[in-house]
Amino acid sequence: MLCKMGLINHFRAATFNSTLSKAGLWPTKCWPTYGSASYKPLARHWSNVPFLTIPLRRTPGKPFAHRSELKQAKRVVVKLGSAVVTRGDECGLALGRLASIVEQVSVLQNQGREMMIVTSGAVAFGKQRLRHEILLSQSVRQALHSGQNQLKDMTVPVLEARACAAAGQSGLMALYEAMFTQYSICAAQILVTNLDFHDEQKRRNLSSTLHELLRMNIVPIINTNDAVVPPPEPNSDLQGVISVKDNDSLAARLAVEMRADMLIILSDVEGLFDSPPGLDDAKLIDTFYPGDQQSITFGTKSRVGLGGMEAKVKAALWALQGGTSVVIASGTHPKVTGHVITDIVEGKKVGTFFSEVKPAGPTIEQQAEMARTDGRIMASLQPDQRANIIHRLADLLTDNREEILKANKRDVEKAVALGRLSQPLLKRLSLTTAKLNSLAIGLHQIAASAQDSVGRLIRRTRVAKGLDLEQITVPIGVLLVIFESRPDCLPQVSALAIASGNGLLLKGGKEATHSNHILHHLTQEALSIHGVKDAVHLVSTREEVEDLCRLDKLIDLIIPRGSSQLVRDIQKASKGIPVLGHSEGICHVYLDSNANLEKAIKIVRDSKCDYPAACNALETLLVHRDLLRTPFFDQIIDMLRVEQVKIHAGPKFASYLTFSPSEVKSLRLEYGDLECCIEVVDNVQDAIRHIHKYGSSHTDAIVTENEETAEYFMQHVDSACVFWNASTRFSDGYRFGLGAEVGISTARIHARGPVGLEGLLTTKWLLRGEGQAVCDFAEQGSMSYIHENLPVPNRT
Repeated sequence: MLCKMGLINHFRAATFNSTLSKAGLWPTKCWPTYGSASYKPLARHWSNVPFLTIPLRRTPGKPFAHRSELKQAKRVVVKLGSAVVTRGDECGLALGRLASIVEQVSVLQNQGREMMIVTSGAVAFGKQRLRHEILLSQSVRQALHSGQNQLKDMTVPVLEARACAAAGQSGLMALYEAMFTQYSICAAQILVTNLDFHDEQKRRNLSSTLHELLRMNIVPIINTNDAVVPPPEPNSDLQGVISVKDNDSLAARLAVEMRADMLIILSDVEGLFDSPPGLDDAKLIDTFYPGDQQSITFGTKSRVGLGGMEAKVKAALWALQGGTSVVIASGTHPKVTGHVITDIVEGKKVGTFFSEVKPAGPTIEQQAEMARTDGRIMASLQPDQRANIIHRLADLLTDNREEILKANKRDVEKAVALGRLSQPLLKRLSLTTAKLNSLAIGLHQIAASAQDSVGRLIRRTRVAKGLDLEQITVPIGVLLVIFESRPDCLPQVSALAIASGNGLLLKGGKEATHSNHILHHLTQEALSIHGVKDAVHLVSTREEVEDLCRLDKLIDLIIPRGSSQLVRDIQKASKGIPVLGHSEGICHVYLDSNANLEKAIKIVRDSKCDYPAACNALETLLVHRDLLRTPFFDQIIDMLRVEQVKIHAGPKFASYLTFSPSEVKSLRLEYGDLECCIEVVDNVQDAIRHIHKYGSSHTDAIVTENEETAEYFMQHVDSACVFWNASTRFSDGYRFGLGAEVGISTARIHARGPVGLEGLLTTKWLLRGEGQAVCDFAEQGSMSYIHENLPVPNRT
């Protein structure tokens, strides 16, 4: 994948061109190499990017146990395989990929990390150069000999690898120099052979040189001296010293020697698979542990280079044993090349991570597969069996009330002690007897609706004689629900997933760990009565939310329940998985000129003050201009002041006042607190225009006694929920009689508004025939379409 256009433009600029020779792309500037008399570290060109201090908190000699800890890595070795650096024709370098890699290394270097590169590519670069020179030389000789250029008869001899390396090494380093210069970063070349590791004095010299370069913020670029290196020797890993027979081994040896925190091995495959990646059932291994080699079947080696995946795994395990964490990932995939290195350092789920610590429970991938398997079994159960599971869960909540409240108390006390949660979030976190009772009632309602959900016949059509078509409801598949602070969300969403026959993954906030654990345990106990315990899983591993959003082959729908920021982050992070939710809850209440004062005060107070952190709380109060400077308006303002609501003035409202409240910074603001904006509108049409321009299509209400105005408002406001003389806080699955909701959607595809059981179903078509074929309905065919709508019988 090509790097950013800005970087490409740099390469077209004079700085880059001056580095390349007049003969095509071949650099002429030779770099002094480690071990030569002319070697001197170059001065550091300081970048304008401020340096960040990366704390090194890992225990020396001990690799990181989890991906999330990779953010702490300070010293990083990046190994670039031949397939990454070279073009597909194996003749020349993949400039776009290489430029992108340099960009990422530069970003990390300018953060204060110590970056080292182990690179291939000298042979390929030299091969391209020598072929060019040979063809040019042959064409000149033939032109002098025969009087004409007979390029078509010319053949290029087989080129010896060491000669290619000798011709290509200086050009490769000149190219690196040109690229790193764009980021004000200096690089230095070091060529090594086996003697540099086996001879103690040379090994100390090499280590000293590398440490000095790192101290000076210079990026060392290391490669084997392919111009003089002998043919590959048998691997000496078993003797405890890894041989420098390929760059995988070299990178591992350097990483351990330099006590690097992490080694990133980039190849032409996404990582380590349980079988050759070309096979249909091959699965990428997210985390690999020592001792798992027996479960792996290795395929053929790369199209170029001396190593293969087996060599990479051996090198990775050797480095891991030496105290360096390792990730093997793709450096050629066009969708990830531009950020693969930075993603790995940020702890994202990329490639295969090597760890010595094997988790006690299943991985998230295994949890998703189990949820899909048991979810399909659950969908095939009879409706009353799914209802029994939900009834049982409701009873367990009541029977285990004391244990649940005790676990919740631990969470609340910890949250209070840490002081990280606001009062509204603490209120969400807290469970009470009343909440559990309401929760049980809602679950019984869901159980009743489960009787007529999965497999419900929606329509029947007789396509032709003997050819009947049906459309029925089916589960979506595997749901991922991410929620914050609200442990009561867990049994609610679980009940909806059970009723709709969906597998479910739940990711709760750390602040509700103890509450979520006991509620999930009770959910699995209820599921066990019909043998589908694994249909619902609580994701308790260290997976980041962004990593979960990448599992598009395992998860069918993501439902975030929490702050608008959480929803936006998930919508941004989702890679190919639909997200059901709303990014913001900017709700309006419009006070019409014909509004009733008592109703208006009650509705505005409830919409704003009942639960200001909720997504269905009032954020902007629209007031008809005729109500300004009236006792009606004064009483509304007095009520808000009594409730300690901070008022912000919209532009029009501010223009009516000599001394107004602080003017609002934006009319598209969700306060989530005891604050709101007041704006003036001329009429109902003006109110609707304001809502469409600044609203979020969540919930909007009108207060008026004029039925015609109210109906006009309700028909023309394009929001998920539109109310007349009612609080916006009614926008809720439980209050709508859905039993519970998985969230509120402002999208226009699939479900909209509070999403209950119906929103977790999709459909499939069933066609029953008697041997018909499409050719039977051709112009000269024997059959014709009927398309007769048939009655849908009541379900028993």
